[in-house]
Formats: sequence, structure tokens, C-alpha cells
Amino acid sequence: MFLGTHTHSIDEKGRLTLPAKWREELAGGVTITRGLDECLFVFPKDEFAVIARELDVKMLQASDSRNWARYVAGMAAESDIDKQGRVLIPQNLRGFAGLDGEVVVVGVVSRIEVWHPEKYAAINKTVESDVNSVAERLGQAIQGAKVDK
Repeated sequence: MFLGTHTHSIDEKGRLTLPAKWREELAGGVTITRGLDECLFVFPKDEFAVIARELDVKMLQASDSRNWARYVAGMAAESDIDKQGRVLIPQNLRGFAGLDGEVVVVGVVSRIEVWHPEKYAAINKTVESDVNSVAERLGQAIQGAKVDK
């Protein structure tokens, strides 16, 4: 499980050092892809394989599913973790998220998000300014999903 927020840097070769406490869980390599809100998602390879299989099954059913599959898989890249705990982030993904130099690395349970510091601060500020309403809307959405089952 990935938890916590860390500040790290991407070096001139595009390598990001991941927090030491996550490296064992990532020893099998990672899949990096476009995330939401202009960040990157980093998944353990085996976790992304499960997501990819689900996308593959559902992508033929609806236009939104096909588009989402293209979005997630189209720029995805696999990478191994080197002995120093670094992962190579391809240039096209760094460009997508505006990453160069200092980044914010956030553990979000099953995935890691990599953010440009200013974008992360802005999105956090938005959530924090209305956290009670956000929590209420999420609670309603979860309850609605349970009723639909």
C-alpha cells in the first residue's frame, strides 16, 4: 500500500528516485501512465496488468470505455527500478504532466501519483477549501453505487 507525500527530483536523464519504503512493493517493476488532473499514475506492473485486462474486456462495450482505454494504455510505459531506487519516466509522460526537476510523489493506496509541485498545491487547495462538501458528495455517490448493485 502506498501512503504519504514526498518531494523528490527528476534528474537530467528523466529518472525519479522513489521513496525507499515503497521499493520492495515495486521490485517487479512499474507501469507509468497518464493520470487525471495532469499528474502521472505509477502502478506496480502486476497491478496494472489487472487494470489492463479489465479495460480490455470493457473497451468494446462503449465509446467512453474505448476512449478511456486509449487514454490509459496509449502512453503507458513499463520501467524497472534500478539499484538506487530510480525509475525512468519517458519524456512524453514528463511533458504531459509538466515535470522537470522537483516533483511531488503521493501514495494513493494502490498507486503512486507524480505531480508538478504547483499543480499539486493548487488541487490540494481546491479540495481543502471545500473538504466537507467533497466528502458529502463522495458519500452520496458511494451510497448510490451500493443501491444500484
